[in-house]
Amino acid sequence: MEIPEYLLRKYDVPVPRYTSYPPANYFTEGFTEAEGLKLVEESNQGNPSRIAVYIHIPFCRKICYYCGCNACSIGKNQWVLPYVEALKQEISLVAAHLDKHREVSMIHFGGGTPNAIDVEFLGELISHISERFGFIEDPEIAIECNPAYLDPRYLESLKKAGFNRFSLGIQDFNPEIMGPLNRESSAMPVQEIISLLKAGSPGNGVNLDFIYGLPGQTPESFAKTIEQAIDLRPDRLVTFSYAHVPWLKKHQLILEKMGLPSAESKMEMFLAAYNLLKEAGYIPLGLDHYVLPHDELSQAIRNRTLHRNFQGYCTRRTTGQVYAFGVSAISQLENGYIQNTRELGKYVDALGNGTLAVERGCHVTDKQQVIRQVITEIMCNKHISWSEQAAAFATTPENLKSCIHIDEAALRDFEDDGLVVSSQDEINVTETGSLFIRNIAASFDPDFKQSTNLYSRSV
Repeated sequence: MEIPEYLLRKYDVPVPRYTSYPPANYFTEGFTEAEGLKLVEESNQGNPSRIAVYIHIPFCRKICYYCGCNACSIGKNQWVLPYVEALKQEISLVAAHLDKHREVSMIHFGGGTPNAIDVEFLGELISHISERFGFIEDPEIAIECNPAYLDPRYLESLKKAGFNRFSLGIQDFNPEIMGPLNRESSAMPVQEIISLLKAGSPGNGVNLDFIYGLPGQTPESFAKTIEQAIDLRPDRLVTFSYAHVPWLKKHQLILEKMGLPSAESKMEMFLAAYNLLKEAGYIPLGLDHYVLPHDELSQAIRNRTLHRNFQGYCTRRTTGQVYAFGVSAISQLENGYIQNTRELGKYVDALGNGTLAVERGCHVTDKQQVIRQVITEIMCNKHISWSEQAAAFATTPENLKSCIHIDEAALRDFEDDGLVVSSQDEINVTETGSLFIRNIAASFDPDFKQSTNLYSRSV
């Protein structure tokens, strides 16, 4: 696949990533604990009925200069135990408001660097959840790992704790690129890590995560990294576009001094990876994910049942309303979003006093729920059937469209540029259009206003 340069110039603009709708910049400050608990209680009658849990571990041994996550230095470990205890308290407080008949379908540990702390703490948190809820058969229990801090003992302990999906943050195999960005190389050969994770548990899933658009990267160098990844044959592979947001993450200014690749070079990196992975038999899905044909996400994309939350793509089987725990964690419930404080000390103190550390959030109106569903379908399944969506909301296609206030001029542009194909009842995103899926989604967002210092660029 090739992308005409005029499309790149036209659509490389700041747009939301639409991991939620409304986007997080619409959350209001001063959201109260009472408001948050009301949303939690309402979620018992909401859909999906299953429970997905996200646990944020903010600690890192070193802060990578490109990092856009809410992370902090682990220091001398003085905050780890108080933080884990605060997480347990938060889980207990929220669990008291949830229907005990609902089942957990997914647990995801993100960060920060979850494997920066002792694996015993991670196991304790899983046990704490399992003591309060039942689980579906074969739930997904996932963890994001920095391979610089993995050894055989730690890997075996993760498996014993119940983890069955592992995302290894490689970013780039070239140490000359990652070293200056304060990122260490894997402590073990990645092939050995994968072998140990699957030994005795062949069904365990392994993801390899990469970032393109970093200083020093070229289309040729990134292609070599992807070729190495293909040789390892992970179940899933992600190529994240580096999100440059120095107005939020001041340390990213270091990358500007080092020199960032142009938008044209970034697109060449993306296309090099895209073409290599397709040739190797991987199925592209969504913005940036690739899966092997046997993967359940591949089946979901064929059936147009793919779903997405802040943690990434998932199937309807593992989809749940997301209850998020830890600093900056965002719960994604049917009727709204709840975000915790970003301050570690404030979070620990609040839970120590028996209160939730809610800081921001928003209520999702009936109209916004319709818009959210349409945007989710476009972002995940690259398809909209107005009649199907209207039936889901017990209305007519005409009423559904009027509720959304579609940007018809933008859609005509997308069609003229070969990004979508539309009929009276359907909109389908083309292969080329999938590279500009965020732009297409924005045309269904009546509140979207382009702003330089709110969103990362689409390329």
